[in-house]
Amino acid sequence: MAAPLPGRCGFFVEKKKRFCKMIVARGNVFCGEHATQEEGSCRRIVCPLDPKHTVSEDKLQKHLKKCNSREKPKPAYYVENINAGAADGGEALQQVSLCDLSRTQLQSLLDRLKTAATGLQCDIEDGFLSHPVVQEELDDPRNGDSAHKHLKQQSSLLGHMEALGLLGRGRSFVEFGAGRGKLSHWIHEALRRRDALKTGEDLEDLQFLLVERSSTRFKVDGKHQEAGVQFQRLQVDIQHLDLSKGRTPGASGGPDLALRCLLDTPGPREESGPPPKRLKTSGEEDSAEPDLVPGPGPGPGPVLGVAVALCCHNRCEWRHYVGKEFFLQRGIGAEEFSAFCRMSSWATCGMRPTNRDAPSQDPANQSREEEEHEPAEERDAVSGFLSVEEREQVGRLCKQLIDAGRIHFLQERGFNSKLTRYVSSQVTLENVLLTAVP
Repeated sequence: MAAPLPGRCGFFVEKKKRFCKMIVARGNVFCGEHATQEEGSCRRIVCPLDPKHTVSEDKLQKHLKKCNSREKPKPAYYVENINAGAADGGEALQQVSLCDLSRTQLQSLLDRLKTAATGLQCDIEDGFLSHPVVQEELDDPRNGDSAHKHLKQQSSLLGHMEALGLLGRGRSFVEFGAGRGKLSHWIHEALRRRDALKTGEDLEDLQFLLVERSSTRFKVDGKHQEAGVQFQRLQVDIQHLDLSKGRTPGASGGPDLALRCLLDTPGPREESGPPPKRLKTSGEEDSAEPDLVPGPGPGPGPVLGVAVALCCHNRCEWRHYVGKEFFLQRGIGAEEFSAFCRMSSWATCGMRPTNRDAPSQDPANQSREEEEHEPAEERDAVSGFLSVEEREQVGRLCKQLIDAGRIHFLQERGFNSKLTRYVSSQVTLENVLLTAVP
């Protein structure tokens, strides 16, 4: 490029071997970022709120009042660390890398793991369900492998929610870690099409609450503008979300922070009579005692069900974990929990070349999986001590133990909970679904 484009900055970017492409103000030669190149221009300094951009030194105070990185007033539903769990000192323990442990110490950890896992239901049933509302997209050849993988997961999640009787009108759905909001979109489509076939009427009294801590592009919830259907998006970390100051959830999906947010958020609830019955799902037999939603107590409202696609056990933290009581009953504390979380990555990470079930032919899919799950950095420490198959087995046992603590947490709060393998390992290695109904 011999000269800058018309109306563009005249600064030559040596690293890119071209002129800057930023638009300049009328009569100027350089853009705001390179205005210091002009004679007599004010010196530009790095913004103290965000070092990724600069600002004119004489306009700093004015800029600080409108900078996008400034601290903004917290909304009413933001309560710092409300779902983080009690700080009991365990979170202050320094994480010890498995690389630093001797074989004797590693063997001791494995022995404690096997003892704690005694009696666990280790056989997880397959439940590869689907929902007809997603079938058209699944059959569309324009969808690539990655999109097809996510559609299969969403279709099975909808199928499980349908089987549990959670898809219905007059309810609120809370999607934690919503991303673009595709799961809420498909729930809406499933209910809209079903009601249109039955009654010919539009949906009424239906709410979706999407919770995502990061800013997301290409959101689909903004496209839903139907009367009687409300979509609300909250940009907040789940550990700071007080649902009692937002909309009351009904059926919901969301691991530990989400469960605390739904079931352990302190908040007043008036006792206005006996708790309502849960709707009986198709195929359930009549019983002498009706299933009830939890009565008055902590939490923002009656939760009709929970569906959690489990993932990333290696990133769990003791303070956030809801199954502390379950672990302590088995003589396991924060230090062992931290080690088991790191060892859980052996089930899915760091050994893809030898993993028979891993999708190895699609480089894009493989790189995406590696982004989602941290590699097993300690694998060299156990090379020769455990075979690949033994490491995978240990990793799966760690995951099952961590998930058993979550099931215990839900059962203590009056929920029937189970683990199901909801898609095949060819779709994703993290293919276990936690469901719970009162």
